[in-house]
Amino acid sequence: MPKPLGVIMDPIAGINPKKESTLAILLEAQRRSWPLFYMEAKDLFLRDAIPYARMRSLKVKDDAKHWFEFTGEQQSLALDSLSVILMRKDPPIDMSYIYTTQLLDKAQQQGVLIVNRPQSLRDFNEKLFTLDFPQCCPPSLVTSSIQAAKSFLAEQQDIIAKPLDGMGGRSVFRLGVADPNCNVILETLSANNQCYLLLQRYIPEIFAGDKRIILINGEPLPYALARIAPPGETRANLAVGGKGKAIALTERDVWICEQLSPTLREKGLIFVGIDVIGDYLTEINITSPTGIRELDEQCGLNISARLLDSLVSLLASK
Repeated sequence: MPKPLGVIMDPIAGINPKKESTLAILLEAQRRSWPLFYMEAKDLFLRDAIPYARMRSLKVKDDAKHWFEFTGEQQSLALDSLSVILMRKDPPIDMSYIYTTQLLDKAQQQGVLIVNRPQSLRDFNEKLFTLDFPQCCPPSLVTSSIQAAKSFLAEQQDIIAKPLDGMGGRSVFRLGVADPNCNVILETLSANNQCYLLLQRYIPEIFAGDKRIILINGEPLPYALARIAPPGETRANLAVGGKGKAIALTERDVWICEQLSPTLREKGLIFVGIDVIGDYLTEINITSPTGIRELDEQCGLNISARLLDSLVSLLASK
């Protein structure tokens, strides 16, 4: 029997089992007789130089009403008793999240495979990371200056403005040069010139879908999940009512993935979901990317099996 697989996530009782990618991964691991242990970030602790966690043995089911059960009592175990730890806690990337990754560094040093690499979770903001690949991105500006933001808007005429720490489409605004709410939106997003925000030229192809492309150890799946915005809405995120439709990758999509793949592998970013609108990369999601269940259902895939095959290969090569 393999050493157990551990998962760090937000409370499992609160997930939507029909859409939760983490559950899909756990179901596949269980099918392979991989013992599962569940933790929340608050359960990790360090005794001297040894990282531990209060964890519980977990059983999962593909059932919309009863998708999990804990077996046995909570116990404190050293993290190196696990072979793999899936770090699947959602943002925000606050100081508690940073401290969690620092404890996971210790487990990695002891030989545990952490998905994704803790240092990379700290180093790369999911929106800023895209600008490491300017050849893939629309015209962009990162600033805390309202005046600089307004100058960028005057130059581009139509832009998207969003905070660097958002997720799920929260606090994403489309601004035109004649928008009467421009000042108050920029004041709010920047906290009056105190907080950074990302501005990008608006990409009208959003109405054809905001494509989520999943890469496993740098290799993209052949299909993307095109998230279509609901009527009257700019944002296409599933969390705000967007509908997902599986589509084949375009040549440009594949080219963007090729630009990213070497860096993703080098940085230990094994499970990644990138967002592409039209011909442009807009986000690189490395914390807890989603889309597995929708693509599996529509395309007859088993993305979790591909991920676990990759993890087994990485473990064997260590």
